[in-house]
Amino acid sequence: MAEQAEVKSIDAIAMFRSDIIAYLAKVRPLLDEACDEVTRVRNWLESDRRVFWENKLRRLHRALMDAQQALFSARMSNLRDARTAEFMAVEKAKRAHLEAEDKLRHVKRWNKEFDPRAQLLVKEIEQVRSIAINELPKAVMYLGQILKTLEAYAAVASPSERRATSSPRPEESEESAPLPPANPATDHEP
Repeated sequence: MAEQAEVKSIDAIAMFRSDIIAYLAKVRPLLDEACDEVTRVRNWLESDRRVFWENKLRRLHRALMDAQQALFSARMSNLRDARTAEFMAVEKAKRAHLEAEDKLRHVKRWNKEFDPRAQLLVKEIEQVRSIAINELPKAVMYLGQILKTLEAYAAVASPSERRATSSPRPEESEESAPLPPANPATDHEP
């Protein structure tokens, strides 16, 4: 004997389907934004920051050269007060130059390390993005088909319910059926 399906709540499936649709509406922009942010950071490191620190290093190198030239000129002129000021300017320019070199070194290191580190995470994001773009819409459609099928199934009465409503039960048919008229000629005994 075939077992019957026991459908308890079509609404739970409908709610699950609507939750997936809401999730898709929220997750797609977030995943796109995450991938775009990785690209922006890569471009920022490769173009903006590297160029910025290279240009700043050139300017600071020129400033250091100018400060050293001013110190050399002050030494040649034997100006004691001027030599101290120029010496402090050279030291300040050296510190700024070293700091800029350090920043440029860090940017170059991150240029090399960014892609290997980021690609692992981007790969995972792309997998989730692929599921969100390809698989979850299919799941939403499939759940819609399941809902239609279950609603159609629930609308159709089971075979035992159809028999019960279409033909009266045998006990009721004997009691409620009209009795044949009594024929006096056939009712007597010979």
